[in-house]
Amino acid sequence: MAAADMSSVLSSPRSPKPLKPGFYRQDINRDTWIVKERYQDMSPIGIGGFSTVCCAVDSETGEKVALKKLARPFQSPVHAKRAYREIKLLKMLTRSNANVVELLDVFTPNDSLDSFNDIYLVTCFMQSDLDNAIKIQPITDDQVQLLVYQILRGLKYIHSAGVIHRDIKPSNIGVSSDLEIKILDFGLGRKKKGEMTGYVTTRFWRAPEVLLQWMHYDQKVDIWSVGCILAELLTGRVLFFGKNYRDHLNTILQICGTPDEEMMSKIDSDDARTYIRSLPTFAKKNFKEYFTGANPLAVDLLEKLLHLDPDRRPSAAEALEHPYFSWLHRSDDEPICDQQYTDETEDKDLDTEAWKRLIYDELLIPYSPPFNTQPMDTS
Repeated sequence: MAAADMSSVLSSPRSPKPLKPGFYRQDINRDTWIVKERYQDMSPIGIGGFSTVCCAVDSETGEKVALKKLARPFQSPVHAKRAYREIKLLKMLTRSNANVVELLDVFTPNDSLDSFNDIYLVTCFMQSDLDNAIKIQPITDDQVQLLVYQILRGLKYIHSAGVIHRDIKPSNIGVSSDLEIKILDFGLGRKKKGEMTGYVTTRFWRAPEVLLQWMHYDQKVDIWSVGCILAELLTGRVLFFGKNYRDHLNTILQICGTPDEEMMSKIDSDDARTYIRSLPTFAKKNFKEYFTGANPLAVDLLEKLLHLDPDRRPSAAEALEHPYFSWLHRSDDEPICDQQYTDETEDKDLDTEAWKRLIYDELLIPYSPPFNTQPMDTS
């Protein structure tokens, strides 16, 4: 071959790898997406630390959907376990609750375990999230009731399956144009067990027991997060805005007061107890004065949700019975899950390749959503 011809070959771009039948390639935000041909008109709608989300039209149903591409799912065993857990959780929870996001499809464009590197989750499309809704316009008290009620209704279902979401925050609450909400993103969700990791929830919505290195926390961390969201809906701003870990804890104590001795005795960490005792004693704020102008029933619920001691916070089911939701609460329209999340695999200490193999095998199982979710009855 002539030198000029060799130079042309070396400088030409590498041909992309042929795609599996039924897939197509599209570049989005400097990233290559390879998705099923049924998902058309893709456009980006969000990006986070662990994933990127696009909206698309499902050409088989005509409905808008959300496609979530997991970012670097096999970067480490932690990332791989998170991907495995999210897929398993969504498959189980996609059943009969209108306030939990539905998994419509899950797939990979890769055709072998050796090439396996991409995971896509397809869920129902939500026009916005609660974070944007709070920023766009004031929210009326009736709307606050409806939004918080639905979050708790979804959590009742999730918690009844023995699952903790662990990342309840406004940006993980999808909102439709008619104020129907769905709890999104189960990347940090997991089953309740004896000892839990402290890496949960974006800081502003993180419960004090997690900040205090309370390794035996439970579903009540999600309840605290709902209290933070309720306060944000009432005021239009984040309640516990800490600059760092300690500042966040100090902000909580300045509003909710110093823990009493009953709660102090439950804190496992000597360092955490010593730190609290080194601080001035803070009296709990008068919530009626602190949240001036708010519905007194909302304030009463808020005090219960934001109790420092998780054992004295209500469960999601108990919170739904609060008078603040009197026009919404219907026990026969607040479903619980018909099974417990009991996957023992996620408790194993596996390397990245082992998790990768498990996820690949999971994606080979044909999936169709086994649910029939009807809109919540608010009549």
